[in-house]
Amino acid sequence: MSWKQDDARLHYNDGSINMDTLHEDELKLFVDSVRRYFQVVTRQEPQITSAYLATGDLDGFDFNGIVSFSGSYNGHVIVSMPQPLLRELLLLQGETELSDGNLLDAVGEIANTLAGNARKTLGAGLQISVPVKLHGATGITARVRKRPYVITLRWNHQPALVCVDMDRRH
Repeated sequence: MSWKQDDARLHYNDGSINMDTLHEDELKLFVDSVRRYFQVVTRQEPQITSAYLATGDLDGFDFNGIVSFSGSYNGHVIVSMPQPLLRELLLLQGETELSDGNLLDAVGEIANTLAGNARKTLGAGLQISVPVKLHGATGITARVRKRPYVITLRWNHQPALVCVDMDRRH
């Protein structure tokens, strides 16, 4: 997936333009936030395997945390991770209760952390919701942008993804 920034607009490889889209540096903050989260919690930076604009539904993992945005931006961030990755993260933090409920709480907190980091950069006008936690590998569908921004990563041989589906409000 390719795109280029020009006059604060993104040009998609199909030639369309989104006038209210996020700037490259606004999107990059999510990549940096994912790296920082893993570095702080695990002392090991994840491998960012790709960052692209999605063209359709995404295949998620079993544990999903969603934080919605309102105010100066509209949309949400979704963190989707498999059970083994979340179990390892909890164990590294000294948690021995590895129930599905705790795994859901963990992925929700990761989504909340990424959203909180976004607010530090994007400003206090960005309001964030309490995380919604979903169990089950359901397809992730864009609801705000025609093509949401997707970050795929690998940490300790485990895959995960972060989907940023948000735009600036007028």
